[in-house]
Amino acid sequence: MKRRNLIIVAGGLGIVALAAFVTRSSWTGGGASAQGPQRPRVTSVELAKAERKEVPVDVDAIGMVTPISSVALKSRVETTIVSVHFEDGAKVAEGDLLFTLDARQIDAQIEQAEGVLARDQAQLEGAQRDVRRYSDLIGKGATTQVSLDNAKTQADILIGTVKAVQSALDNLKVQKSYTVIRAPFSGRISAANLKVGNFVRPADTTPLAVINQMAPVYVTFPIPQRVLVDLRDAMKAGGSKVTATIPGHQRSEDGKIAMVENTVDSATGMVAVRGIMNNENETLWPGTLVATKLTIRTENSVVVPTVAVQRSQSEGRQFRASGRHHAARRHQSDGAGLRDLPHSTTCAGRPA
Repeated sequence: MKRRNLIIVAGGLGIVALAAFVTRSSWTGGGASAQGPQRPRVTSVELAKAERKEVPVDVDAIGMVTPISSVALKSRVETTIVSVHFEDGAKVAEGDLLFTLDARQIDAQIEQAEGVLARDQAQLEGAQRDVRRYSDLIGKGATTQVSLDNAKTQADILIGTVKAVQSALDNLKVQKSYTVIRAPFSGRISAANLKVGNFVRPADTTPLAVINQMAPVYVTFPIPQRVLVDLRDAMKAGGSKVTATIPGHQRSEDGKIAMVENTVDSATGMVAVRGIMNNENETLWPGTLVATKLTIRTENSVVVPTVAVQRSQSEGRQFRASGRHHAARRHQSDGAGLRDLPHSTTCAGRPA
């Protein structure tokens, strides 16, 4: 009997709980909330003012620094290095003495040629005196025409001999000038590959040293072919500019376009461009990879912070805030300006 009463009580409690669950919205006030208007979703954002400014149209690329002039110093005579007049890696000026080579053998050959020249010049003077003497005698009938002709021939032979010896002497003096090696232009010199006492000759493949011109220098970099027409127009107007920056540093150099390669690479669609930089402080070192920025022109445009632009593969989007605390999404595409998109959201913003 007791067990039956417990079952009846438990069943009654279950019915009461089920009724309370079904009618919970009436006694919790949920019905009134469901019937009321839904509050709009509020998103907090930061606002920035769009401004009209002069904006550069530029192209970024990776470039390489190359010297305008580079020379490998070599010996033009077979001899020995007597002296080295620079420190490895030093800055040299045009005309600075760099190497002195042994010139004793050439000096001896020059003295020998000078002696031969003096002898031949003396013989030429004697032959010319004979010509004048025979010319006087033939007028008096004291000699024959054959003697006069022979004297003239001998004088002409000696004239040729003197010229040949003089040429040989000049050549020896040129050879001697090769024993003194000077800097052909200003720049920085490498380490001397050969020191005092080494034998050098023109057939050597290793240079004595290498000089690179440091100011100005070239910066060579590729640009897409679609930019080529605008770049050429800017070059005609004189408005193009190149800025080269060393990666990881704030130091940079400005310059201008020196030349554009006459062929577009069909495999990559890129064309090589060369800029010339003053580089007076030697910021750019030959062989260094640099970040280059080619400024083609400047345009008067409306600008917004970069973080305000949401980019996709084909377009950019921004949100424009109105006076009613709403933000309308704007669509941006290259050359098409901005246009409204059918989408908006409510925002509570503060000036950025």
